[in-house]
Amino acid sequence: MRGVWVTAVALVFVVASALAQRDGGSPTQPVPLTFGETFTLQSEILSEVRRINVYAPPPYAQSPDTRLPVLYMPDGGMAEDFLHIAGLIQVSVGNGTMRPFLLVGIENTERRRDLTGPTQSADDKKIAPRVGGSAAFRRFIRSELMPIVNTRYRTTPETAIMGESLAGLFVVETLFVEPDLFDTYIAFDPSLWWNNKELLEKAGSRSGASGKQQRTLYLASSDEKDLSLLTQQLADRLRKNAPADLRLHYEPMPQETHATIYHPAALQALRRLFKPGR
Repeated sequence: MRGVWVTAVALVFVVASALAQRDGGSPTQPVPLTFGETFTLQSEILSEVRRINVYAPPPYAQSPDTRLPVLYMPDGGMAEDFLHIAGLIQVSVGNGTMRPFLLVGIENTERRRDLTGPTQSADDKKIAPRVGGSAAFRRFIRSELMPIVNTRYRTTPETAIMGESLAGLFVVETLFVEPDLFDTYIAFDPSLWWNNKELLEKAGSRSGASGKQQRTLYLASSDEKDLSLLTQQLADRLRKNAPADLRLHYEPMPQETHATIYHPAALQALRRLFKPGR
């Protein structure tokens, strides 16, 4: 019996040794994972260097003739929202629930400066040393970032922008002041309280037409009472006053908090707005 036991132990050792040799013995040294690309550009408009992160889903590399629409996102740093949105695009394109998009994440330097417009509210001005720089940030996107993206990558004319909280505020403001900059505007829990609810008040008198055939605004809100109420009011006012070429969708998500809404809301928005075949 003892001989059988020794033989069994020896067999296990031999098998283990063979597997170790097959797998290369001891583990190799870890190396960084590569996910997308990153580059910097010196912005004359903002007078600073900005880092840009880019993710292209597999169809982009599979054919040199493939051109993709572009989804721009503020809060696009590696330590911000870039990775989880890139992951959603990777999975959604892979399982066929959305069209392939090039994701361009804009990493923050002074977030509250770039994503807010001017304000007359003393409380608003307390959130950061500098606020009210959204017009300059928009010029940076239009005049410096977009031309570089279109030169470096194979893109189509279709563009979209997505953001949450103050970035959502920037998305809505951009729709109001420069509606032809993007085709699709996606805002989650937008900070519509900014400057005494100025954007909400402007929504009551929205009129006019766009130079593009159609634009889309997708709104979603969490269980955050004030933000949810303001987002609902924005949706209601736009339904009554928006130009005919604006397609609006509002998705209440009371099961989510302000801290959790971005990921699940983005998944729904990407599937709904960028469904294959649309």
